[in-house]
Amino acid sequence: MFDEFGIPGGADLDETGPTLSTFVYCSRAAEGVDDVEVDRIIEVAQRRNHARGITGVLVFGSGVFFQWIEGPPAQIETLIASLHRDPRHHDVVPLDRSEENRERLYPNWEMEQVEADGIRAVLQDALESAHDANNVAALTRILKHLDAGELNLHGGSN
Repeated sequence: MFDEFGIPGGADLDETGPTLSTFVYCSRAAEGVDDVEVDRIIEVAQRRNHARGITGVLVFGSGVFFQWIEGPPAQIETLIASLHRDPRHHDVVPLDRSEENRERLYPNWEMEQVEADGIRAVLQDALESAHDANNVAALTRILKHLDAGELNLHGGSN
Protein backbone atom coordinates (compact mmCIF):
# COMPACT_ATOMS: atom_id res chain seq x y z
CA MET A 1 0.00 0.00 0.00
CA PHE A 2 2.82 2.45 0.82
CA ASP A 3 6.33 2.44 -0.72
CA GLU A 4 7.66 4.83 1.92
CA PHE A 5 6.10 6.01 5.14
CA GLY A 6 3.10 8.17 4.21
CA ILE A 7 3.52 7.88 0.43
CA PRO A 8 1.02 5.71 -1.46
CA GLY A 9 2.62 2.93 -3.46
CA GLY A 10 2.62 3.48 -7.22
CA ALA A 11 1.88 7.18 -6.86
CA ASP A 12 3.18 9.23 -9.77
CA LEU A 13 4.75 12.02 -7.75
CA ASP A 14 7.10 14.69 -9.04
CA GLU A 15 10.33 14.69 -7.04
CA THR A 16 10.37 18.50 -6.80
CA GLY A 17 6.92 18.90 -5.29
CA PRO A 18 3.39 19.80 -6.29
CA THR A 19 2.47 22.32 -8.96
CA LEU A 20 2.19 25.67 -7.22
CA SER A 21 1.30 29.07 -8.53
CA THR A 22 3.11 32.03 -7.06
CA PHE A 23 1.93 35.63 -7.16
CA VAL A 24 4.04 38.43 -5.74
CA TYR A 25 2.76 41.99 -5.84
CA CYS A 26 2.88 45.36 -4.17
CA SER A 27 0.16 47.97 -3.82
CA ARG A 28 -0.66 51.23 -2.06
CA ALA A 29 -3.13 51.15 0.81
CA ALA A 30 -6.35 53.11 0.43
CA GLU A 31 -6.94 56.03 2.73
CA GLY A 32 -8.00 54.88 6.18
CA VAL A 33 -6.30 51.48 6.00
CA ASP A 34 -4.23 51.18 9.16
CA ASP A 35 -2.65 48.47 11.30
CA VAL A 36 -6.03 47.54 12.82
CA GLU A 37 -7.51 46.97 9.36
CA VAL A 38 -4.43 44.99 8.30
CA ASP A 39 -4.84 42.79 11.38
CA ARG A 40 -8.42 42.09 10.24
CA ILE A 41 -7.19 41.29 6.73
CA ILE A 42 -4.67 38.82 8.16
CA GLU A 43 -7.27 37.16 10.40
CA VAL A 44 -9.72 36.59 7.53
CA ALA A 45 -6.96 35.51 5.14
CA GLN A 46 -5.68 32.91 7.57
CA ARG A 47 -9.10 31.24 7.77
CA ARG A 48 -9.81 31.38 4.05
CA ASN A 49 -6.31 30.47 2.91
CA HIS A 50 -6.15 27.39 5.11
CA ALA A 51 -9.27 26.00 3.45
CA ARG A 52 -7.92 26.84 -0.03
CA GLY A 53 -4.37 25.56 0.42
CA ILE A 54 -2.85 29.02 0.06
CA THR A 55 0.18 30.15 2.05
CA GLY A 56 2.27 33.30 2.06
CA VAL A 57 3.40 36.49 3.72
CA LEU A 58 2.09 40.03 3.84
CA VAL A 59 4.28 43.04 4.52
CA PHE A 60 2.61 46.33 5.41
CA GLY A 61 4.40 49.56 6.18
CA SER A 62 4.24 53.21 5.20
CA GLY A 63 0.93 52.58 3.51
CA VAL A 64 2.37 49.95 1.16
CA PHE A 65 1.44 46.29 0.88
CA PHE A 66 3.90 43.69 -0.39
CA GLN A 67 2.59 40.15 -0.60
CA TRP A 68 3.88 36.73 -1.63
CA ILE A 69 1.19 34.07 -2.09
CA GLU A 70 1.52 30.48 -3.24
CA GLY A 71 -0.91 27.64 -3.71
CA PRO A 72 -2.94 25.57 -6.17
CA PRO A 73 -3.15 27.36 -9.54
CA ALA A 74 -6.97 27.66 -9.64
CA GLN A 75 -7.11 29.02 -6.08
CA ILE A 76 -4.38 31.58 -6.79
CA GLU A 77 -6.21 32.77 -9.93
CA THR A 78 -9.38 33.29 -7.86
CA LEU A 79 -7.42 35.17 -5.20
CA ILE A 80 -5.70 37.40 -7.78
CA ALA A 81 -9.09 38.41 -9.21
CA SER A 82 -10.29 39.20 -5.69
CA LEU A 83 -7.18 41.28 -4.96
CA HIS A 84 -7.77 43.42 -8.04
CA ARG A 85 -11.34 44.17 -6.89
CA ASP A 86 -10.40 44.95 -3.26
CA PRO A 87 -11.00 48.67 -2.51
CA ARG A 88 -8.56 48.63 0.41
CA HIS A 89 -5.62 49.16 -1.95
CA HIS A 90 -4.66 50.77 -5.27
CA ASP A 91 -1.86 50.47 -7.82
CA VAL A 92 -1.57 46.68 -7.69
CA VAL A 93 1.76 45.89 -9.36
CA PRO A 94 2.53 42.25 -10.16
CA LEU A 95 6.21 41.62 -9.40
CA ASP A 96 6.27 37.89 -10.12
CA ARG A 97 3.79 35.35 -11.35
CA SER A 98 4.83 31.78 -11.97
CA GLU A 99 3.72 28.19 -11.90
CA GLU A 100 6.15 25.42 -11.16
CA ASN A 101 6.64 22.09 -9.43
CA ARG A 102 8.33 22.88 -6.12
CA GLU A 103 7.93 22.78 -2.39
CA ARG A 104 6.28 25.71 -0.64
CA LEU A 105 8.44 28.51 0.69
CA TYR A 106 5.93 29.17 3.48
CA PRO A 107 4.37 25.77 4.17
CA ASN A 108 2.90 26.63 7.57
CA TRP A 109 1.92 30.26 6.97
CA GLU A 110 -1.73 30.59 5.87
CA MET A 111 -0.83 34.30 5.89
CA GLU A 112 1.64 35.95 8.19
CA GLN A 113 2.53 39.59 8.54
CA VAL A 114 6.23 40.45 8.60
CA GLU A 115 8.11 43.68 9.26
CA ALA A 116 8.50 46.21 6.43
CA ASP A 117 12.08 47.38 6.99
CA GLY A 118 13.33 46.49 3.50
CA ILE A 119 10.24 47.37 1.46
CA ARG A 120 11.79 50.40 -0.29
CA ALA A 121 14.74 48.38 -1.61
CA VAL A 122 12.40 45.66 -2.91
CA LEU A 123 10.23 48.23 -4.69
CA GLN A 124 13.24 50.06 -6.15
CA ASP A 125 14.59 46.78 -7.55
CA ALA A 126 11.17 46.04 -9.02
CA LEU A 127 11.04 49.48 -10.66
CA GLU A 128 14.48 49.02 -12.21
CA SER A 129 13.42 45.73 -13.81
CA ALA A 130 9.84 46.71 -14.76
CA HIS A 131 8.99 46.79 -18.46
CA ASP A 132 5.26 47.44 -18.38
CA ALA A 133 4.47 51.18 -18.46
CA ASN A 134 1.54 50.79 -16.05
CA ASN A 135 3.72 48.95 -13.55
CA VAL A 136 6.46 51.58 -13.85
CA ALA A 137 3.93 54.34 -13.19
CA ALA A 138 2.38 52.52 -10.23
CA LEU A 139 5.76 51.67 -8.69
CA THR A 140 6.84 55.28 -9.11
CA ARG A 141 3.69 56.45 -7.28
CA ILE A 142 4.24 53.94 -4.50
CA LEU A 143 7.89 54.97 -4.05
CA LYS A 144 6.89 58.64 -4.08
CA HIS A 145 4.32 57.84 -1.39
CA LEU A 146 7.03 56.15 0.69
CA ASP A 147 9.45 59.04 0.20
CA ALA A 148 6.81 61.53 1.31
CA GLY A 149 6.71 59.74 4.66
CA GLU A 150 2.92 59.99 4.73
CA LEU A 151 2.58 57.01 7.09
CA ASN A 152 4.72 55.49 9.81
CA LEU A 153 6.70 52.40 8.90
CA HIS A 154 5.75 50.32 11.90
CA GLY A 155 2.33 51.11 12.97
CA GLY A 156 -0.23 53.19 14.59
CA SER A 157 -3.34 54.57 13.04
CA ASN A 158 -3.16 57.57 10.82
